[in-house]
Amino acid sequence: MKMDNPAPVNGTRPPGIPPALSPISLGCVTFGREIDEPSSRAIMDHAHARGITLFDTATTYGNGSSERIVGAWLSSRRPGSVAPAIATKLYPPYTQQSIIEGAAACVGRLGVATIDLLYLHAWDESAQTPGVLIALDDLVRSGRVRAIGASNFTASQLATVLEQQAARNLSRIRYLQNNNNLAVRDIDAPLRALCAEQGVALITYSPLGAGFLTGKHLGGLQPGTRFAIAPGHQAIYFQPTAQRRLARLMEVSRRTGHSPSHLALAWALHQPGVASVLIGCRSPAHVDQALAALALDDSSLFAELESC
Repeated sequence: MKMDNPAPVNGTRPPGIPPALSPISLGCVTFGREIDEPSSRAIMDHAHARGITLFDTATTYGNGSSERIVGAWLSSRRPGSVAPAIATKLYPPYTQQSIIEGAAACVGRLGVATIDLLYLHAWDESAQTPGVLIALDDLVRSGRVRAIGASNFTASQLATVLEQQAARNLSRIRYLQNNNNLAVRDIDAPLRALCAEQGVALITYSPLGAGFLTGKHLGGLQPGTRFAIAPGHQAIYFQPTAQRRLARLMEVSRRTGHSPSHLALAWALHQPGVASVLIGCRSPAHVDQALAALALDDSSLFAELESC
């Protein structure tokens, strides 16, 4: 992957036109939770200057704090014709009313006229109900949302929703965002094939496994990290398969001289069919770290990392 030019401004992209994607997007989950607002603003300044075209947040990140920080940055910076696109997410259960009211609340916190990309944050049976799909369609047709997406869906779940939308001639899911890294891979062959067939852009997140793949937890859980602040993540990574994959990463790192972070980022950034990879940051240096990993594209090295 290589970085593209910045996307059109949030305020001037025509309704219904989804955001352009740079190969790296900025995940804003740390804003207002692990890091304060001044630190968050510095990261956004740097990411925007380096050509990152999509900032990704959610209603659940810091109970809305992340959205408010992103919105305040957009308002204060007045970045003109090259503002990044903004994605946010609504958490289940979903109803027609919760979709409409939730999107309105996101608009208020973000301070934008139109949400560039609105995701259903996680699968729930309610995601396939007609009222929910009609509410999403109404948001797109009215210009309040430019594109809709799904996050943490399997291939069968995504196919179910796409079939319902097609049958009713409703606005379709255009983006899928799932976790995918060396340790935990939620992108499989059926999902890649479905996205390619249906024209759904595939976005992945957590390329460093919330810090697991840096190796910093090898001596025990580190305080103040994502796993300590959000302990629900621990069971996903502190399990035999992920531990075995981390051990292989550390072996390859020692042999090649590349840091574990550099290798893990490069692997995630060069996965086939992936349009963009979300990176979470605590400092502007983490943006540069991800950009540097774009230069490492070695299929034999990636195959070695996967061979366990």
